Amino acid sequence: MNLEPASPLSEFSLIQRFFTRQSVKNPSTRLGIGDDCALLSFPIGYELAVTTDTMVENVHFYAGTDPEQLGHKLLAVNLSDLASMGAKPVSVTLALTLPTVDETWLTAFSKGFLNLAERYSVDLIGGDTTSGPLTLTVQAMGLVPKGQALLRSSALPGDFIYLTGFLGDAGLGLKINQGYHCKNPQAAHKRFNQPDPQIEAGQALLGLANACIDISDGLAGDLGHILEQSNVGACLDWEALPLSEAVLAYINDTGDWTMPLTAGDDYELCFTLSPEKAAQLTINCTKIGIIEATPGLRLHKSGTIQLFNSKGYEHFS
Repeated sequence: MNLEPASPLSEFSLIQRFFTRQSVKNPSTRLGIGDDCALLSFPIGYELAVTTDTMVENVHFYAGTDPEQLGHKLLAVNLSDLASMGAKPVSVTLALTLPTVDETWLTAFSKGFLNLAERYSVDLIGGDTTSGPLTLTVQAMGLVPKGQALLRSSALPGDFIYLTGFLGDAGLGLKINQGYHCKNPQAAHKRFNQPDPQIEAGQALLGLANACIDISDGLAGDLGHILEQSNVGACLDWEALPLSEAVLAYINDTGDWTMPLTAGDDYELCFTLSPEKAAQLTINCTKIGIIEATPGLRLHKSGTIQLFNSKGYEHFS
């Protein structure tokens, strides 16, 4: 890690003080922070799943966001990518671009980050620090049995479409931040600020699901990736969507019924499964539609079937 320019805390004292308190050591970590490279060792019969996500202030999170929640979310969104492929998290690297070295901010940020890492026995094994606009990047690595990773490209006509958890609560949390008044905003705020990656659910789907993706940019957009890469279409059942009372109240108040389909940050898993395997599911999930041979995303709502073309969040759009 580098910190440029010099700060009251040197590069190495910053790392030592805030990012080396972990008590867990993943069996795959041979050498972590402290050398020019980390060393990892993986068991025979497994493949390495690797993902990277960056969060930028005023793009992915508001200035002044609680740093402990931000540390949690930064790691959670990367672990969610591993979950969507059925991978067991092993280790992460962390790159921080900081406008200043704020010790109070770093204490809270590292607490949120490392507490979630310890929950899943994930080792922080290295990274980088530098000076500039607040930008946070994690590379996460996980293990999945060889040839069993859940992909976006394997959905088949006739597959049922399932979703873990509830839909739209994180989007409601964003709406509250933007000024919408909700009677009990705490749950929606938590879903937006501190999502829980569906690690156990992803691993439970190995050998069962045909295709899988996590809901980061909205159900319509993310399911659309499965449809495009699998060369299929789908029909969603609006009445079957798992919506909380708070999201339903928002829809009744505003008429914005598309929000649960297009809002991101839920980090639930959307997956497809052949009907013959439905009885083997051991996780809490809801059947929300079916994969069809005809391309496009359709929505069955109020007794009619209509094309649904709205997409989720896209950078550079």
